[in-house]
Amino acid sequence: MQRSRGRYIGPMDLGLRDKVAVVTGSSRGLGKAAASALAAEGVRVVLNGRTQQTLEEAAAELRSAGGTVATVVADVSTEAGCTDLIQKAEATFGPVDILVNNAGGGSPTGLSAPDSDWTKMIDWMFWPSLRLARLVAPGMRERHSGVIVMISSIYGREMGGSSSYQVVKSAQLSLGKALAKELAPDNVRVVTVAPGSVIFPGGSWWRRREADPDAMARFVAQDMPLGRFGRPEEVGDVVAFLCSDRASLVTGACIPVDGCQSRSLI
Repeated sequence: MQRSRGRYIGPMDLGLRDKVAVVTGSSRGLGKAAASALAAEGVRVVLNGRTQQTLEEAAAELRSAGGTVATVVADVSTEAGCTDLIQKAEATFGPVDILVNNAGGGSPTGLSAPDSDWTKMIDWMFWPSLRLARLVAPGMRERHSGVIVMISSIYGREMGGSSSYQVVKSAQLSLGKALAKELAPDNVRVVTVAPGSVIFPGGSWWRRREADPDAMARFVAQDMPLGRFGRPEEVGDVVAFLCSDRASLVTGACIPVDGCQSRSLI
């Protein structure tokens, strides 16, 4: 197996071949990386986002690497969009075995922001996690098999980021724990992943580095013990492992993937 930039390249042989996964917010960044890692394991992956062009570009990249991929344009901040996504995914590949809740959006807000700004954050990051889990859980329970992954943040575990971001990411983490306990008797696992600062073209850290490279260099030196930002594929590989039977005892947990950036002891 080849090694590049400190990473082993290629599938991990996790026994996931022919499983069906839905990954929201997967046209770029963490969602695309999770979808790519799953596709490399032989999972049939449904990519989701709001823009057809960017979704198709991501799908073409995954297909060129041998992945079996479909796309569904749907706005998962709405109940109708969540329903449309799961219905089209199941019509394309069959029952959903893996759900990765990664969609996010909205403008970070604080105390003085109007309710509407807070609502946008909740609509984009909390409601999709609950609604999509609600749609796929019955089938998973019936089959006594399935994995739901919440992509939260280290700033859902501890102080950091804007008030609204921290609150919603904390709620997502709490939801993952509650659902894990509820679904465990039917052998359905729910796991939360908490990335640290991960950089990719067009992402928030990439934009900040473009705007003020000196400030970002100071941030890395002060807050990133490994001396660098994380890479999306480093999160994606963890997601793929957690979706496999190699992680069969891992449920209700929050797994930081942050290069020791966070200060939390748990």
